[in-house]
This record gives sequence, C-alpha cells and structure tokens, in this order.
Amino acid sequence: MEKAYLILEDGRIFEGQSFGAQGTVIGELVFTTAMTGCVESLTDPSYYGQLVTYTFPMFANYGICTQDTESPHCQMGGIVVREVCQVPSNFRCDKTADEFLREQGVVGLAGIDTRAITQELRDRGVMNAALTTDPASVRLEDLRDFRITGAVAATSVREPVVLPAEGESRWSVALMDYGAKRHIADNLRARGCTVTVYPHDTPAETVLAGGHDGIMLSNGPGDPAENTFCIEQIRKLFGKLPMFGICLGHQMMALAAGAQTTKLKFGHRGANQPVKDLVTGKVSITSQNHGYAVDQTTLAGTEGVLRHVNVNDGTCEGVDYPALHAFSLQFHPEAHGGPLDCQNEFDRFVAMMKEGL
Repeated sequence: MEKAYLILEDGRIFEGQSFGAQGTVIGELVFTTAMTGCVESLTDPSYYGQLVTYTFPMFANYGICTQDTESPHCQMGGIVVREVCQVPSNFRCDKTADEFLREQGVVGLAGIDTRAITQELRDRGVMNAALTTDPASVRLEDLRDFRITGAVAATSVREPVVLPAEGESRWSVALMDYGAKRHIADNLRARGCTVTVYPHDTPAETVLAGGHDGIMLSNGPGDPAENTFCIEQIRKLFGKLPMFGICLGHQMMALAAGAQTTKLKFGHRGANQPVKDLVTGKVSITSQNHGYAVDQTTLAGTEGVLRHVNVNDGTCEGVDYPALHAFSLQFHPEAHGGPLDCQNEFDRFVAMMKEGL
C-alpha cells in the first residue's frame, strides 16, 4: 500500500496506508461506533461531506454486499480505519472495501490509531480535516474554511419516484426525500404502503394534491436550519395528514413547529445508542447518525411534547405532536444495519393513517 495522510485543521498529521481511490478530499471528521453495516454507512446520505473514522478495529471483514446499499453510490468523502480486510469471508460478498472505494472514487486511510482520533474528537469536538495521498496539495486555510452546504439538494431525487407496495397496496405515503435511506421506503412498502418519493424542494400544495394517506419526512445530511424552504413546506403540511419524521426530518419538523436545533459536540453515530420512551418507560438500543439535535428546552409553546430521550446525555430523541397527528424520531427505526428494537414505530405510523384525522 502507498502512504496516505490524515491532516487536521490544526496542522497535525497522521500517516497511514492508502486504500480505495487516490487523491485529496476535505470534509468534517466524525466517528462511528458501529461494528457492522459498513456498506450501509458508506452509502447513507446522512454522511454526505464527512470523513468517517470507524472505531471498530477491522473494517469490512465480511466484504461489500451491494444488496444492502442505502443509496446508489458512496456518500462519504473518505474513511479512516485501523485495518481494512482484504480477504473478506461471506457468501453474500460482492467485492472488497478496497475495490468498492476505488470504483466510487473515495479515499481510504488504514493503519493509524483510530482510538486516538476518536478520543480527540470526543475531547475537542468534530473538526475539519483532509484525507490525501498528496500532502503537499493541502492548505490548512482550505480546511478551516470548509463548510458543508447544499447537502440536502445534493442527495435528494430530482423527480418523483413511485415505489409499489409489497403485496396489496392499502396506503399511499408521500416520502419527502432530504437524503433518504432506501430501507425507510422498504419498511413502508412491507406494510402495504405505495411510496411516492418527492424531491426535497416539492411545494406542500403538490404533495397534498397527490391523494396520500400520510407523509414521511426522511433523514438527511447537514445543518437542518439551512433548509428554510423545506421547513416552510412542513409547516404548511402540519395537521393536514398524519406525519412521521426521522433524523433530519425530525429536526426540521421541530423547526417548523417553532423549536430550535443545536449542533452537538461530536454527535451520535453508531448502532448502540440507548433511548428511553418517556411514555412506556422502555429503553431501546438504537441506530443513529446525526450531528445536530432538537433543543428540548425550546419545545415549550409549540405543539411538540418530548417523548424520547438519549439515556447517555439526555438529548431529545423523539417528539409527539398529538394535536397535529404527527410524531418524529431522532434515531433510525429502520436500523439497517443496527438493532431492530424500534421497527414498531412504522406500525405506529400505519395505525395513524388507519385512524385518519
């Protein structure tokens, strides 16, 4: 392997071995604690514009299984791992991570102490960095000036797409695509929903004219407050049809209701985040991928009622809007990959559509 380098915005340099594509990429450096789901995370649009450090010491030891992708291509700018497996073992494996990243043009770095990187991010918070096979091409000014912008537009569909229900179609759902993971739609389709995927910039009037039974607000990347047009459309949709928001959709729903969001120090990324339901008292292990959160202290005076909290740090993980027939979750109930503790949340949404307004 050739040499590759991780360069932090403060000038520190970590040297390792290159895999995947050659070149230089700048992004926001984050970490995930997930032990499985490598191709799912690589293709998750929520990671758009980010460089991702995997804390689990070996990456892709079961290879790349293309049936598990969450979008058509890799969304990350680059990845950092302790060791990348070159001889994966799995009957579903289609290719190695090295081959996949080369095809996708994504830079990989192996052979460094990912624990040290993760500790740095936990202590100081996420920061900008560069992954490169040509360190002379990197200017620290470019790293410090980097911002993730236009992320939702870059990951959303361009035209509406209709996905048929599995078996008999009983419900019609409008899925607002802010960077949606494929398995959100799959979970709805498995429950008898025909899903119409709408571009992020679709006016509320167009959605309401579609004759749908419910509205799903998807996950996605970037700062939720940046998406002012989307937030305004959600405000217009509130109370018109049952609505369910996940991750970025959850954050923008809160903004539409009048609450505020805040950026977390290092975010929640992984498949082991404990979340408590304040109504049932149940604690579930959840899959998460986000750097922003709803500020629960700003829910007062809105129609939102805090429903779920993160057991580790007490941050908001879910809000109910009973008067508006809506609810939202910060975590990923489709959990692909991840624990399946919260798949019943899709059933809750279907039950709301059955009851109607």
